[in-house]
Amino acid sequence: MQKNEKRKYLILLLPFALLILLFELMPLANIFINSFLEPGTGGITLSNFMIIFTSDYYVMSIQNSVFVALLSAFIGIAIALLGAYAIHTVGDRMKKFYITILNMTSNFQGIVLAFAFILLLGNSGILTTLGERWNLSGLNNYDLYTTSGILITFIYFQIPLATLLLYPSFDGIKTEYKEAASLMNATTWQFWSKIGLPLLLPSIFGTLSVLFSNALAAYATPYALLGNNYALVPIRISAMFTGDVVQQVELGSALSIVMLVLMSTMTVLSNSLLKKFRKGV
Repeated sequence: MQKNEKRKYLILLLPFALLILLFELMPLANIFINSFLEPGTGGITLSNFMIIFTSDYYVMSIQNSVFVALLSAFIGIAIALLGAYAIHTVGDRMKKFYITILNMTSNFQGIVLAFAFILLLGNSGILTTLGERWNLSGLNNYDLYTTSGILITFIYFQIPLATLLLYPSFDGIKTEYKEAASLMNATTWQFWSKIGLPLLLPSIFGTLSVLFSNALAAYATPYALLGNNYALVPIRISAMFTGDVVQQVELGSALSIVMLVLMSTMTVLSNSLLKKFRKGV
């Protein structure tokens, strides 16, 4: 019976395994191979990576992407922690309501999100027009089509995603822990620094990695907002694969590998910091 059940599970997993093979592993292998090919000749070379790291334009794209991804991830997770704690403390009916809203807003991104911010904060946006009419500092001359505009849109879709990922971890902080800390005359700060935060850290570091990768690979929102006028890695990769005049598949593949390495590095760093913190505790 056990062997038959295992076979059934394996058969059920076959479609999923086939999807992973066709849409993840094979494209990844193709990108990896192309990144080491010489354009035109097809010879093995490292020139694609050398071009990326010796060109100010590509280096600036990497720096911009990492900066926006890190800052939006940290700000998003800081706000999401407060939201997740609020969800944890409310009743079941309000919790369902908040989660429904978060599910809706977490899927509100891409081109639709960019257009929404253009309508609000663009050159003729609602808030910008009101700021000019009422002479509100910060709104009357606000320029959405800059790094701050990218940051605002990224932070917007980071917050609901981070909140959804974090709020279940607060259920691990049981009421008995708070009562025991209170009986020992522990302050609120002592409780959260010694008990609450260590319990939340695995979720925090895991969520940070997800948010960083989410922002680093975001394409539709920044492209709809700024087009090719802002240097970001996903926009550069897209231009290399879909260029109207010249396609640079090998260089685009190399830049894709660089982005993948950045994501992997963030995951490794998060896990390493978590292990060090646990040893320290």
